[in-house]
Parts: sequence; C-alpha cells; structure tokens
Amino acid sequence: MSNQIKGQTLIIIAAVCAITAAVHWPALSAKALSFDDNQYLIDNPLIQNPSWISAKQFLVEILEPSTVRGYYQPLAMISLMLDSMAGGRETNLRPFHITSLAFHTANTALVIVLLYMIFGNIWAAAATGLLFGVHPLTVEPIPWVGERKTLLAAFFALWSLIFYVRSARGGGWKARVGCFVMYLLALMSKPTSVPLPVVMLLMDYWPLKRIERLDFMLNKGGRKKTVMLIREKWPLFVLGVIFAIITYISQHRTGGTISPMKYGPLRIPLMLCHNIIFYLYKMVWPVKLSSHYAFPKPFDLSQPMVLAGVIGTFILIPLLLISLRWTRAALTGWLIFFVAIFPTMGVIGFTNVIASDKYAYLPAVGILMALTAFFIWVGRNKKIAMSLVAIVLFAAVAEAVATQRYLKYWQDTITLNKYMLKLTPDAPSLYNNLGFAYGRLGRHKEEIEAYREGTKFDSAPVELYYNLGCAYRSLGRIDEAIKSFKTAIRVRPDYVKSYGNLGAIYAAQNRWPEAMEIFKEATKIKPMDGDTQYNLGVAYSKQGRWSEAVEAFKQAVKLKPNDASAYFNLGVCLEQLGYQTEAIDSYEHAIKANPKHTGARFNLALIYLKKNEKIATIEQYEILCQLDPALAQKLRECIK
Repeated sequence: MSNQIKGQTLIIIAAVCAITAAVHWPALSAKALSFDDNQYLIDNPLIQNPSWISAKQFLVEILEPSTVRGYYQPLAMISLMLDSMAGGRETNLRPFHITSLAFHTANTALVIVLLYMIFGNIWAAAATGLLFGVHPLTVEPIPWVGERKTLLAAFFALWSLIFYVRSARGGGWKARVGCFVMYLLALMSKPTSVPLPVVMLLMDYWPLKRIERLDFMLNKGGRKKTVMLIREKWPLFVLGVIFAIITYISQHRTGGTISPMKYGPLRIPLMLCHNIIFYLYKMVWPVKLSSHYAFPKPFDLSQPMVLAGVIGTFILIPLLLISLRWTRAALTGWLIFFVAIFPTMGVIGFTNVIASDKYAYLPAVGILMALTAFFIWVGRNKKIAMSLVAIVLFAAVAEAVATQRYLKYWQDTITLNKYMLKLTPDAPSLYNNLGFAYGRLGRHKEEIEAYREGTKFDSAPVELYYNLGCAYRSLGRIDEAIKSFKTAIRVRPDYVKSYGNLGAIYAAQNRWPEAMEIFKEATKIKPMDGDTQYNLGVAYSKQGRWSEAVEAFKQAVKLKPNDASAYFNLGVCLEQLGYQTEAIDSYEHAIKANPKHTGARFNLALIYLKKNEKIATIEQYEILCQLDPALAQKLRECIK
C-alpha cells in the first residue's frame, strides 16, 4: 500500500470519527443516572475511593463481586475508578462521558479498519462505519455510566477480530497472541464477549472464505478442514468456557438467575423470535428507543408484538437460506449477529427486560459486514453508486438527528425516566428510578408518590418497597416505614438491606428484643456481612447478653478488620465478662483503625489505671487532652 493511499485512508477514518464525536457531543453534558448506576458509582466505595487496593479488589473478587451485583467485570470497574480519580462523581458526570465517547469514537474507527481489512474497500468500510457511529442504538452506552463495560468490551473484542483476520491471512504467532490477549481483556470487561470464537469460526465461512462450500461437513476434506479451524482456536474456546462458568456462578450468587424452564417450554422460543425481529426493526427504524423494553403482556401469541416476531422469524430464516444461492453474506452476517447477541437473549434470565439497545452494540458487526458487502456489490455500477452515496448520506443525517433527539432525554434523571414511563407506563422499576431521582433532590413528596405508584403493580421489585421505607423513615413516618420494610421482606426474604433498616428502627425505639430477632434473621441470610454481625452484637449487648455479643463482634471484626467501632464494642463486652487483657487488645485495634477514637482511648486508660500502669494511663490522658478535653477532664477526675 502506497503512502498516499495510507494517508487517504487515515483521513477518511478521521473524518468519520470526527462526525461521530460531533453527533454524540451532547452526551458530555448529560446528567441522567440510569439503572444500576448507584452500584457503579453512587454507592460504590471502591469507585469513590480510587486506589491500588480498590483495583486489586476488583481483580480478585472473581466468583462473588462485593460492590456490584452480577458478573466479573474488573476492567470496566477500574476504568470507572480512573474517571473518578479525574474528578468524576454523581454531581460531575462529564469525566465518565468523555471517556465513553472516546471509546465509542475509537470503536467506530476499529469497525472501519476491520471492514477495510476484510473487504479492501475503504469507501464501503467508511460508509458502514459512519452508519454505525451515528446510529441512535449506540447512544445508550455513552451517557449511561454503568455501561462503560459495553464500550470497553467492544473495543477489545474488535481488536481481537482485527488480530484474527491478520492471523488468518498469515500474520504469524504475534497475531494469534494478540487475538488471545484482546479476547481475554474483552471478557474481563464484559463476559457477553464469550461467543467471539464462534464468531471467528463463522467468519472462516464468510467473509474470510477459509471454508469453500456450504456442505463442508459432508465430505472428508471439508470435515478435516473444519476440525483444523476449530483446533486452531482451542485456547479461545477454553478461555470462553472458563469465563462462561465464572459468569454464571458470580451472577447466580450476587444478582440471581432465572431458570430457562421457569415460565414453561414455549417462553424461550417466543423470546428468541421476538428479539430476532425486534433488533432488526430497531436497526432499520430506530424510534421510541428506551433503556427499558418490558416483556410484552401477555407473553404469548395473542400479543401482536410476539406474533409479529414469530411470523417475521419464519419468513426471515427461509429467505436467508435462499440467499445462499447468490451470496453467503446475508445468512452469515445475520448468524454472526445472532451468535454474538445470544448470551443476552434471556435463555438464562438475569434481567427484567426482554431486550436492550446496548446488547446489540458489538453484535451489530455481523450486520455491518453484510452491509459492507452489499455496498461493494452495488457500487460496481457507477450510476447506482451515486444514488447509493446519496442514500447513505441521507440515512446518516437522519440517524444523527434521531441520535441528538434521543440524547436530549438524557440531560437529567427525571426527564429520562418520565420519557421511558411514557413509552412503558406499567414498568415498576422505572417508578423506582424516578422516585430515587426525586429523593436525591430532596423532593420527598414526589419521591414517595413515585414509589407508591410503582408498588401498585404485582411485579414491583423489592427495591421499590425498600426505598419507600427509607423515604418514610427519613421523613419520620416510622409506622409507614416499618410497614414498607416488612413488605419488602415478604416480597424477597433474602434482601438483607430491609432487615438492616427495620432492625435499626426497632433499635432507635429501644425495642431491642425485636431488633435482635431481625438482625439474627439477617445473619442467617448473609453471615459474611460485617455490618449485620455488628448490628446483632449491639442488640445482644443492649440486653446484657455479653457472651453472645462478643461472638457477634468477633465475627464483625473478622469480616471488617478496619472497623474501629466493632473493636471498641468488642472491648466493652470483654470487659463486662472480666477479660481485661483481651479488652486491651480490642481497644488497641480500635485505636489502630481510628487513632481519634476517644472512647477506646478512655476505656483503655481506665484499664491501665486499674492495673496501676501510670505511664500508659498518662499517655492516653495527654492524647485525650488534644482530642476531647471534656473526656480528658473526666479521666483526670478518675485518676484523682
């Protein structure tokens, strides 16, 4: 390739990227928070306190992530943590959006490079890349903070495919290593990248054409070739299987999964048919886009959307098979899309939506390959080619307008959720999001109204009742708060946060026996939770049950070794049982965890005083004089 051609290629790619960035630019001012952003940002201590320790925790928590319910995604979390270091926070989302837009722009460039490597036509690749870059379906991952994982996984997956194409065309071992490493990084960003080796196998049939005929499995040579192609990818398949297992375990433990057969044998086929047509429809006609596409009700053939999906699928599949008489592009491009999106199709349930725009982000590469091949085929006729250019430009402008129109709804959380509720008025989770947004602004009356509206639905999630209870509690409406927390426990008995708040209310009312029973139930559900064990210890100690309190506090400090309050309370209980040496050790741990813990220093000084250790007593007294003069005076009186 001459330097002139290389320069022209770079200019074309840069131009498409500039247009993509310009179209999505309003995303930088978006202030809306969407589903799960509380886990990824607001309530995530590791994101809000960036450090090497936080990064290590994201990397080592493989089977049970502690800060985000769901699967293992350490690179996505570390990426968000780095944005937090750059000033990103709930009140300043711009650093997150800048990085996300940069990744989407880079992904657009990688799509063009991949298509150019495969087909050798920069104009067709650029036209397809432009339609991808400005398409409204790509909006969602940019202003949605928690969806950094989608952009990051696509970035590494596209690199993996680029290295694979290079490897398939004689790139050598470096290309194979690059393909494997990028696949690993994609999986560590978002495990929906698992099907990538199967995508590569489909690419061997088309567009790489390493498999010559459709009936390749019917002859000995074809079978031998296929086995060879599978064998060369065995490291990728092994890695994919490992991450698939990790994903299922971590999702099941922290976020929950739904068995394929829970709703009967017809649900999965109907869901697949619905989504096959749904995604193609949204690609061609991207209107009424939302982050929440609820399951159609009733979910059977009497529902028009479901029936349309079934009829559409039974028309589409035969047409794709017939197209093989002329081209492999249509069927293989669609199969690449279907295989790549399959993990999110709901065979194993993990969400309350039937589809999502973000799920189609990377899988769209299959459709883009088929579209590029179509552009090249049509472009052979110069008269038609000019018309094609006009059509592509018109489509790109229409997409850009729709993209910017959709981005307007992301300017604040209330506007976004009201827009989605207008499209899906019977979605209780949206009322939960709306109420949460009102609560963050201190608009508690509207917050409670939103939560109560959401609880009218039978499918209302436990978070609605829990958040309603929290809202009532913050306003001092305690009886209503108790009722809401009890309802939350009834709706989902394993939701430990409801027990914590209900127990705290009983504790504030000095109803310690009831608080103790609630905290005991919580420890049965989540025995490895330090806060729950601490609360149980407090309840025991308030009733003078010192031995049981000691056991609870020992569990608390074991689970939270830097919790000064837990060590302090453990020391108090040990003193009550006469174990002064052990109490000293607990108070010293409390002071180590929090050098300004005056209670631990005061109690420690009293023990030293009883043991007639004057130097140690005076040492604590002098420190207390600086930290709490009143408490120091009280200690002075004890010394006298």
